[in-house]
Amino acid sequence: MNATDISNAARTPCIGVCSTTSVGDSICRGCKRYAFEVIRWNGYSDAEKVAVLRRIETLTVQIMQDKFVIHSEALLKAGVQGCRLPVNVSLSPSCWLHNLLKKGPIDNLVPEDFGFSIKVAYRLMSLAALAELVDEELLRLCGAHFARYYQLTDSLS
Repeated sequence: MNATDISNAARTPCIGVCSTTSVGDSICRGCKRYAFEVIRWNGYSDAEKVAVLRRIETLTVQIMQDKFVIHSEALLKAGVQGCRLPVNVSLSPSCWLHNLLKKGPIDNLVPEDFGFSIKVAYRLMSLAALAELVDEELLRLCGAHFARYYQLTDSLS
């Protein structure tokens, strides 16, 4: 990656629903960063920011690929951008889809128009219910990751 790619990759993952600063959650319900990462973000180097984003991406992809199939990255990208939501092209399209489910107009969303489908095991769920399930699972996975790798070593001091 060159300097521009790293800078683009290191953009904030904030989607405007921060619960660490407004509610005091240890993991943001929106972007899935840990509270200390939200607070320290502007002081992180690009490499540190990319490391945070890659962790969130890995966890997100794991959950999204269990429930969805992306058939067209181009349709998904255009659809997400059409909803005026950010697309970080350095991250997996599964992350774009997650942002769409989190902030997009999912009540009237037709998955095929956005280049994705729902896997058979989840097709009986509404898209809203499935989005909530994804978010619950992702928060649990982020919490488990935090407990395993950070809880004993990090504090805001």
